[in-house]
Amino acid sequence: MDTMTRLTTTGRTGRLAGGALLATLAMLTVAGCGGSGEDSGDSAAGAGAADTEAPDSSTDNTPKSPSPATSSPSPTVTAADGTDPGACTDGNCEIVVSKPVTINFKIPDGPAELSVTKVGKNEVDYKVTQGTSTNGSSAGGTASGEGSGCTTFFYSNGSGTQCGAAGKPPAKEAGTVALQLVPGPDGTAILRLVSG
Repeated sequence: MDTMTRLTTTGRTGRLAGGALLATLAMLTVAGCGGSGEDSGDSAAGAGAADTEAPDSSTDNTPKSPSPATSSPSPTVTAADGTDPGACTDGNCEIVVSKPVTINFKIPDGPAELSVTKVGKNEVDYKVTQGTSTNGSSAGGTASGEGSGCTTFFYSNGSGTQCGAAGKPPAKEAGTVALQLVPGPDGTAILRLVSG
């Protein structure tokens, strides 16, 4: 074999050996990627399973639809006697009203009838009648607007009504019955009766 043939064969053999060495190193590097003591096949499978796992059904992030609205507004304030108009028959009460209501009570001149004729957002209308249609009297008022209210005072032989800013609850005065109605923004009104 001449010198030229030997060099070509040697060069080819060296290149084949180098390629085999690189292939072996590449396989060892890939096998070692799992880390120490870990099975890279199981780790990859576990990671894939975690990514495709179905969401936990106990965590429901679906927005809930609001509950249906009730026919009467719910009061945002509380009153000493709740919503019971029967608490007012003795002439002393504090209730929440959300719709027209009629209440019988006593004023200094005798029996009277309160008719709350309208209750709305920041609005209330009422009338108090006493006696008969031919021999009687009446008083009443309308309050409308935020922070408004009406108070009617009943004395022996007369009455007087003030409407405007709601003011404080009426104080107890001897020989006087005070009626106050204060509408709210929620469509309800506070009704107070104070007998002295």
